[in-house]
This record gives sequence, C-alpha cells and structure tokens, in this order.
Amino acid sequence: MSDKPPLRLGTRRSRLAMAQSGQVAEAVSQVTGRPVELVEITTYGDTSREHLAQIGGTGVFVTALRDALLSGEVDFAVHSLKDLPTTQPEELALAAVPLREDPRDVIVARDALKFTDLPRGARIGTGSPRRTAQLNAYARSHGLDIETVPIRGNVDTRIGYIHDGELDAVVLAAAGLSRIGRLDEVTDFLSVDTILPAPGQGALAIECVADNASLIAALGELDDPFTRVAVTAERSLLAALEAGCSAPVGALADLPPLSAPLERGDPQADGQIVKEMRLRGVVGTTDGTRMVQLSTTGPVPETYDQATALGRELASEMLAQGAAGLMGERAQ
Repeated sequence: MSDKPPLRLGTRRSRLAMAQSGQVAEAVSQVTGRPVELVEITTYGDTSREHLAQIGGTGVFVTALRDALLSGEVDFAVHSLKDLPTTQPEELALAAVPLREDPRDVIVARDALKFTDLPRGARIGTGSPRRTAQLNAYARSHGLDIETVPIRGNVDTRIGYIHDGELDAVVLAAAGLSRIGRLDEVTDFLSVDTILPAPGQGALAIECVADNASLIAALGELDDPFTRVAVTAERSLLAALEAGCSAPVGALADLPPLSAPLERGDPQADGQIVKEMRLRGVVGTTDGTRMVQLSTTGPVPETYDQATALGRELASEMLAQGAAGLMGERAQ
C-alpha cells in the first residue's frame, strides 16, 4: 500500500449506500494502491419525511455530497446514478460509471407471490411515480385489480410493511437488493417489457472535482464504456423531456440480442459482438390511463454526443405524441 494519505470517499449513510460505496472503495484501492476511507454524509433526501415526488426528487440525495467535494471535505463521491440531476456541474467530473448491475425492478410479496398472482385489490407499495404509472397501466391492460400505495424508507422499512400485513407487495430495484445481499427475498423479477426502469437504474456514478486530472485518470480505470453510453442515452432522454428524476419516466438502453439471455442469467450471452443499441422510453399518468411508450434502435454510440443524440431523438418523438402532458409538473 502507498504511504500517501487515504483517499476520502463521500457516501450517504444508508445501508445500501454504504454497501455500494464499500465495493467501490475496494476497487479504487486496488487501482490506486491507496487506502480509501468512507466519509458518511447526511443528505436532505435522507432526513426529509416527505415523498420524493413532493420534494422534487432531483438532487435531494446528491447536493450534500457535491458540496463536500467542492469544499475539499472528500476526494470523490459515489452516487446511485439514477439520483443524479441530468445537468453535470462544470466544476465536477463524472470520472467513472462502473459496470451496471441488473437494471430491473423486482417484487417482494407476501407468501412468495408473483406480481400476476397477487389477489384482487392487492396493495403494492412504491415511492416512485414511474413505477406507479407502469404498474397501473400493466394492471389495467391485463385485467388485474391493484392499489398502489406511496411509501418511503429504506429496504428494511419497505419490506417491513409486508411482514406487518400493511401491504401485499413492494417494488424495489434488483441492483439495490443485490448489493446488500438480499436478492433471495425477491418473489418476482419484473421484465423490462412490463416495467421500464428509471434512467440509469442499476448503475453507479463516481464523481470528483474536475481539476484533479490524476484522480480522474485513476477512477477512470473503473469505467465501463458500454454502461456509460447506455446511461448517457437514457439520461439524455430524461433531460430532453425536461423531467426530473422523480417524474414518471422510464428508460433503458440495451443490446437486444443479449438482453433476454442476460435476464435469464445465461452466461452464453457475454462476449458476443453486438453492433446495435435499443433505447426504450415510457412516460405516463400515474393512474396508468395514458402512456406514451416508444423505442429506437441505432448503432452502439461510440461518443458522448452520439449517445445524447439517441436520447434526444427518442424524446422528441415522445413529445410529438403528447408525452409532456402526462408528466404533471415539468421540472424547471
């Protein structure tokens, strides 16, 4: 190990944030040869009891970490990428987007039930307008009778609602449960054909100040180029819709020939050369009555500009079909 002082990694205090930051810390330590210490930072999103849709969603888990970076309190920070506002501050660099975990949403339900086996009138908890809109739309089109219930809190709190009998099921991100070692509690993986994830879901963002070239280069060792272009396209779609991360927008960029085998966990899917990327987007009213869902396929982007262009093109098609009117308040 180096005799240089430890690198300070800024992280939220939640169990999930600490788990994913711990994994990044280990990887950064390996590539830099320096120890990494976690610096716990409380964000507004962690202390507010309001629903994310009410407090705006955008940046509520990020601002305090970015302030700590800019003040020199920490050297770099780890975010869940879906929490990042779509505009990147000039003073900060998105130094790495590591390989993405499973982007899907999952159900944790009582009695090990699958989504389609839930009883009539089942109460499903989620804090996300995006999930609410798509769950209600799916239920409506498949003759299911569900009630979506807004909830907040960490994984323990949310799953606790099922054990207490208050809810029949909750919807969570597969990646988060994977990172804290609780995938065995999942009762159903929701195909992205049923529910498109949040833009950037399953990916992490590693950020540092923009003028620290040596740290940017070191952190860049953890970057996964395909994950980066995929989430860039998804976030470009979100930005072009002028929506914040609490808006009912789902997006996923993937490689069609690989996506189904990878969802099934088929190792044969890895290592194939794929030349096309598909970007799908959805926006809808939270009651699920009106949805705009479109997709586009093009060459796998090789640059940031190509990835953002793909997102913007799909967003303009969605706006032409009335997407703006389905989002409620548009982010200012």
